[in-house]
Amino acid sequence: MPSDALNLAALRQRYQRGSLDAADAAPEPAEQFGRWFQQAREAALPEPNAMCLSTVSAEGRPAGRIVLLKEYTAEGFVWFTNYESRKGQDLHAHPAAALTFFWAELERQVRIEGRVERISHQESDAYFRIRPRESQIGAWASPQSRPIGSRHELELREQEAIQRFGNKEVERPPHWGGYRLRPAYFEFWQGRPSRLHDRLIYTLTPAGLWQLSRLAP
Repeated sequence: MPSDALNLAALRQRYQRGSLDAADAAPEPAEQFGRWFQQAREAALPEPNAMCLSTVSAEGRPAGRIVLLKEYTAEGFVWFTNYESRKGQDLHAHPAAALTFFWAELERQVRIEGRVERISHQESDAYFRIRPRESQIGAWASPQSRPIGSRHELELREQEAIQRFGNKEVERPPHWGGYRLRPAYFEFWQGRPSRLHDRLIYTLTPAGLWQLSRLAP
């Protein structure tokens, strides 16, 4: 076995920062997420809103990538991207996804699964208006997920977009906007010693109520 494989096999982390009991969990998963998210912010973690977005293509190929959460409510979790990107194409073919948050410093993970829909044009416009101008320009310049010849070609596209808008307000590209995942499943994971981790799940019943239960680690 290669030495680097041996080194990886020897990696160990003892989880002992906290616990998670059903008696202490919020009755609604969005509230429980809010508690943990606030604690991640208070711990000054880098980009606590970073999440792995997992999708499935029309051919059944799974893909995951890190995106940034921009809004969450009891209704769902919102992020923004290019509709024509690979994830946009995946969501067009299969409008369902999974989100994963991992806050290593707190020894916590949250998994969320559900159906995905585009948010309204008005909501996407409102968010686009508060983005930094260079990010607005970038949304026009980048043909996201498509092959591009060189970095220079991308920079030329950026300059063209800068010249196009001049001192005018940058409009939202029609191919760019937000998605909302409407959850049907949450899992809250808290690391514990001996790999006997705490795992609480919320599942949405046909009656629209959340049911809380515990999973074996």
